[in-house]
Amino acid sequence: MTQTNGMKLRIGVVGCGNISLAYMRNAPLFCGVEIIACADLNADAAKRRAAEFNLRAADVDSLIDDKNIDLILNLTIPAAHFDVSMRALSAGKHVFTEKPLGVTAAEGRRLVDAAAVKGLMLGSAPDTFVGAAGRHARRQMEAGAIGKPVTGTAFMMGRGMEHWHPDPSFYYQAGAGPVMDMGPYYLTMMVNLMGPIRRVQAVATSGQEERLITAEGRKQGTTFKVGTPTSVLSLLEFDCGATVTFGTSWDVFRHSNHPIELHGTEGSLRLPDPDNFGGSVALSSRGAPWQETDTSGELFGAVNWPIAAPDRANYRMLGLADLARAIIEGRAPRASGDLALHVLEVMEAILRAGETGVAQTIAGIVAQPKELREDEARSLLA
Repeated sequence: MTQTNGMKLRIGVVGCGNISLAYMRNAPLFCGVEIIACADLNADAAKRRAAEFNLRAADVDSLIDDKNIDLILNLTIPAAHFDVSMRALSAGKHVFTEKPLGVTAAEGRRLVDAAAVKGLMLGSAPDTFVGAAGRHARRQMEAGAIGKPVTGTAFMMGRGMEHWHPDPSFYYQAGAGPVMDMGPYYLTMMVNLMGPIRRVQAVATSGQEERLITAEGRKQGTTFKVGTPTSVLSLLEFDCGATVTFGTSWDVFRHSNHPIELHGTEGSLRLPDPDNFGGSVALSSRGAPWQETDTSGELFGAVNWPIAAPDRANYRMLGLADLARAIIEGRAPRASGDLALHVLEVMEAILRAGETGVAQTIAGIVAQPKELREDEARSLLA
């Protein structure tokens, strides 16, 4: 389908797990998009979501082949991202997928190439970087608030998953770990603010060879073997010349590192958790005290999640709404497949550098996403 003004991109969701709830609840906020059907390998899960949101439940094959559907929203587990996305592209559907784009950069490149050949849009989470905090930080960068970026730090640290997830072993195997699971949020935000990454160095280790599951469930009290590094320190060299230390770990009980700090020739910028759409952004001009800006009053920054007791901003679907507009305007979406591929290549290079001790040059350089101006963001609302 070639979308025109006034028409909605008809969306079929594949994957009806926890993350689908946010997408489905947020969809009515945006113009140009409409979720009409859903599917899951677990037919009961699809039926539950369909009943909850007045959708049509289907099996995966028929949903992908349905000629009334324009785009497949791929919310499956990471291991299935490539297969579902490629099947959808092959069926002539646009695709927006949860992160990562694929388990490997080779998978990601195949998807990007397939979309280009077929003239289809390919988008990928995370889209948090176009939330209120990310847009505020981008405006500051574009205005030269910190001058020329020089250096910075980014830290994603925590205990891991076994204390809350009843079956967490898959998080600790190849293709997962803290770099692949949480890295997309941090790396995408930094590429949005400073442009692409050209080289990485890293060291990697694991705090424990085995992990004890303490979360409630049938596996509570059992252990599993760790198959991927759980603490990785990397040095990112950006094409703009800035260097950033990026640390990810699931071996940390408590820390005081800020998620992202960027320092330039005129000042410093501090960002909140890039897994969220809102939060406070702080600016220090030439060493002055931090000036905090709470972005909860800005568009896509208001606290709305989780539903029962909201404590954060969650506007998943924003990137997909921008993709729908991109079809009309004949441009690349901001949360594009190219951007997701670059981030996937960087994550793969970080892990390779940690394994070999050899610095890795990033093969592909992506264009910095176009800034989402406030008038453009507002125009995406229904």
